[in-house]
Amino acid sequence: MRKTVLAFDIDQTLNVAKTPIPDEIADLLIDCLDYYEICPISGQKFDQFLIQIVNRLIERGAKPTQLEHLHLFVAQGTQYYRYNNYTTKQYGIKPIVSVEVSKNHPFAKYDEAKWEQVYNYPLTNEQVEKISSAIETAVRELGFWEEDKLAPGDEIIENRLSQVTFSALGQKAGTEEKYAWDPDCKKRNKIVKRAKELAPEFDYEVGGTTSINAITPGMNKQFGMKKMLKMLDVKKSEILYFGDMTQEGGNDYPVVQMGIDTITVRNHEDTAYALRGILGVTE
Repeated sequence: MRKTVLAFDIDQTLNVAKTPIPDEIADLLIDCLDYYEICPISGQKFDQFLIQIVNRLIERGAKPTQLEHLHLFVAQGTQYYRYNNYTTKQYGIKPIVSVEVSKNHPFAKYDEAKWEQVYNYPLTNEQVEKISSAIETAVRELGFWEEDKLAPGDEIIENRLSQVTFSALGQKAGTEEKYAWDPDCKKRNKIVKRAKELAPEFDYEVGGTTSINAITPGMNKQFGMKKMLKMLDVKKSEILYFGDMTQEGGNDYPVVQMGIDTITVRNHEDTAYALRGILGVTE
């Protein structure tokens, strides 16, 4: 069956971790929006999706009518945002057509306020506190708590509403620092093991370069992908997924387990190479 949806992890798949997507990826995604529903799905919060993806697409010339085909599956898909340009009121896939509007038409102007949350499955305050305590205890016991390295206003443990995320050096740390902190995932695997002992009712997934995402059981990317299938009204065979953590224990592995066609990439250069090939065939 022909693919109608291209889904992507973000860090290390579309960009260098925690940085805006590069020009080439932005340009390729803009081209893909004319042919496919584009669905980034990641443990990151909504604001980071805007900074790392949406703002870059606008800077590179994406039209608001194209953004109607961009679906943001935030916090591993436990939150879903879509751009309501008011050309339609229904959810789900719409026919991809070229819509030409004048520069002064309301649909031609990007407005960040038009991003709407379709659903959200937040943790309770009690769950957030229990997860946060388990992670902090585990990290301190193992000697990995490095609060002194945080940038002003940054935090190691972050409440992302439907998940709690541990970022060893915070979100604002430099890329080289992050890559060097735990390149083989050994530190984070130790943290996960201990946190699971302290709060076994939650699941913990290694992701990105320094992160661990803590969730209630089943609220991982598999949950997000199932919601994607429902919201876009498509079959698994219509989706092609790109991710860098597809190994067992990685946060992309639940997608592999679903039987969704997956391309494992090492970095955004691999993704760009694949997208050029896909567009070459599509166009």
